[in-house]
Amino acid sequence: MIKYEVIIYWSDDQAFVGEVPELPGCAAHGAPQETALSNALDATRLWIDTAKEFGDPILEPKGRRLVFA
Repeated sequence: MIKYEVIIYWSDDQAFVGEVPELPGCAAHGAPQETALSNALDATRLWIDTAKEFGDPILEPKGRRLVFA
């Protein structure tokens, strides 16, 4: 189960984007919003698998809503 926060927003590219802020560069797009979320979850799994393969650190999910200013 993926426990990282996913932020869904509409981009200027005319698609929804699902971004995982705790994992640098982890994002995916899609239409409708549900597809963007599903793709972001797939991207998260791939991000984690790749980090494990290369021995890169994987931050634990914060488990609370992130705050942006």
